[in-house]
Amino acid sequence: MDIIERKKTRAVRVGNVTIGSKAPIVIQSMTTTKTTDVSATLEQVCQLADAGSELVRVAVPDLSSAKALEKIAKKSPVPLIADIHYDHRLAFQSLESGAAKIRVNPGNLGGPDKLVELARRAKQFKAPIRIGVNAGSMDRKLIHKYGGATSAALVESALEYLEVIQAIGFQDVVVSLKASDVYTTICAYRLFSEKTSYPLHLGVTGAGPLHIGMIKGSIGIGTLLAEGIGDTIRVSLTANPLEEVKVARQIVQSLGLRQFVPELISCPTCGRCEVDLVTLAGQVEEILKNYSIPIKVAVMGCSVNGPGEAKEADIGISAGKKQGILFRHGQVIRTVRLDNLLNELIQELDFKKNQMSGKSEGK
Repeated sequence: MDIIERKKTRAVRVGNVTIGSKAPIVIQSMTTTKTTDVSATLEQVCQLADAGSELVRVAVPDLSSAKALEKIAKKSPVPLIADIHYDHRLAFQSLESGAAKIRVNPGNLGGPDKLVELARRAKQFKAPIRIGVNAGSMDRKLIHKYGGATSAALVESALEYLEVIQAIGFQDVVVSLKASDVYTTICAYRLFSEKTSYPLHLGVTGAGPLHIGMIKGSIGIGTLLAEGIGDTIRVSLTANPLEEVKVARQIVQSLGLRQFVPELISCPTCGRCEVDLVTLAGQVEEILKNYSIPIKVAVMGCSVNGPGEAKEADIGISAGKKQGILFRHGQVIRTVRLDNLLNELIQELDFKKNQMSGKSEGK
């Protein structure tokens, strides 16, 4: 099997999580609650962590939010990132309150001196900074120079900010270069990746509601990850942030970079099917939610798209008019009645789960 060769980048520690240096791609999301509502924010942080978000960002629009972060950080199961705009002093209080990382857009921070001051304070707390360059808030001189918020403009902007903080020896930096245009975003990350070894936070900003944003995020993030570019990702959606985590994990798993849950393979339904394959695949999808073992499971609907087309699957079923078959890696194990096919699959999954658990305990 072909494997993606990831670019090695500088390692940056965010609490107990490593970004870069070929560490696993880190999944992150952001809360939608008011940070001053400590209980609601902490509840959402825990929900996101349970769903698989390894870092969680929270909005810090004012001093009250920065101070509230202390109570949240003390009980958070994952490191928290403070999202700062306009007032760098909010970052200082966030660091005091336990933020493990600061995300800042230098374009609206108020000048290079503020960025330098922030970097010095972050260095004292051994906390990294994400330099987030956005197409919507770039320096006008770069907009004029490049005729718009182009990928080259985004990269030059990021490099200028990095030069400012490199001058004081601060290197614990993660960089993002986001635009709502997918191709501009892709080109910006490609260009920046060629020029530096800083770890990259991938994302497409302003991607939109669930289905549109999921497609735009998958294309932008997936393209770059497939090229070995990127160290941490957030799929920005106008939706429940739990959906961001689901999509992010699926992107990473689909590229073989990590595996979190069983992967479902199913054939496209057509006129050859003797069963309602859409319903059958949906039933298997629900069953797989009860398992966390890293295996591939296939659901096929006819002899054409049967075991032979799903050899890469660890376990699979193929359904006919009155009966179906259970197979492993393309080899038929047994033929069963159609009404018992799902039960047979569950037994096989349980067997595989126990088998893998035994191997894990024996290590």
